[in-house]
Amino acid sequence: MGRIVVFIWAILLGQVVSYIGGALHGITDYNFTGTVIVSLIACAIVMIIAEVAAPSDEKKSKNKKNM
Repeated sequence: MGRIVVFIWAILLGQVVSYIGGALHGITDYNFTGTVIVSLIACAIVMIIAEVAAPSDEKKSKNKKNM
């Protein structure tokens, strides 16, 4: 459930960034679907990096034993 909320927030924030960025550059054609796709891809990449970078439970327990 938490990941679904993260994807929804990624879509919302991606839309805001795209709208403001387009307005600053004077772009009049707003591409909703392209922004959703880019937002979801960026969110997926960040979530994958977070999973890979997070220490596993096994590593956490070894670190606590060494302290």
